[in-house]
Amino acid sequence: MLIDTSTSRPGTQTTQAPSSRRRHDDAPDTADLFARLANLEDGPERDAIRDQLVKAWLPMAHRIAGRFRDRGESVEDLRQVAALGLVKAIDRFAPERGAFESYAVPTITGEVKRHFRDRMWALRVPRRVQELRNKVRIARRELTQTPGTPEPSVADLAAHTGLTEEEVSCGLEALESFSTLSLDAELSGDDDGYSLADTLGATDSSFDTVIDRESAKEGLRRLPERERAILYMRFFEDMTQSRIADQLGISQMHVSRLISRSCAQVRAEAMGQRGRRGTDGRSTAV
Repeated sequence: MLIDTSTSRPGTQTTQAPSSRRRHDDAPDTADLFARLANLEDGPERDAIRDQLVKAWLPMAHRIAGRFRDRGESVEDLRQVAALGLVKAIDRFAPERGAFESYAVPTITGEVKRHFRDRMWALRVPRRVQELRNKVRIARRELTQTPGTPEPSVADLAAHTGLTEEEVSCGLEALESFSTLSLDAELSGDDDGYSLADTLGATDSSFDTVIDRESAKEGLRRLPERERAILYMRFFEDMTQSRIADQLGISQMHVSRLISRSCAQVRAEAMGQRGRRGTDGRSTAV
């Protein structure tokens, strides 16, 4: 017989049925399978039960993966990551811990978040900077919840998060590092528009020439006057070896030997000077 206790007299106690915990449709009852899994050694039977558990709980993993859609990663990839988290949860779960769902949800969610943290950054940044980015992002969202609220300053974010202004600035820079701009992106909408790559400088080939000249100066100063004159006439006045020989009154073969010997000496001294600078820790021209 049903008794209406809604008008029970004061002082009387009424017993209410405890509210059952809300369960999702994709949370099957697999307590028996987990109990069997815990008592089995590695082998075909254990692998088969493990596969049954994965199949039974896979819809829940897909549901968790769906929470992270529209964040730059395909749903199929997110489901793969969530499935990996599910397998880890099954392997680490002990039945005495309670309900598997309570253990699996944070495990799978953490695996998906770790995927975004470690794999989805176009520009790799240290984990510490990633954490600063998350704190700053959440703080900005909390401070701008009210419509019409101005964009918070660095000082506002620092006061809200307890970080220093330098750390907040680092986190703000990291907000722009999750995705990058293509070098082919057009920066102007005009007909003669240019891309980002057009604004980047290129290595000046003259740098190598300057370095070589500076490296050779000391060696050239040590050459005898006649050898310096021969190198000047050959490489700066563009005179042939025959003309140099006629002007100095020596044979062309002798001019050729002097040029080869002088160049080898200057080159050896320049390379030796670079080596000495490199070993003693000073800057070296490379």
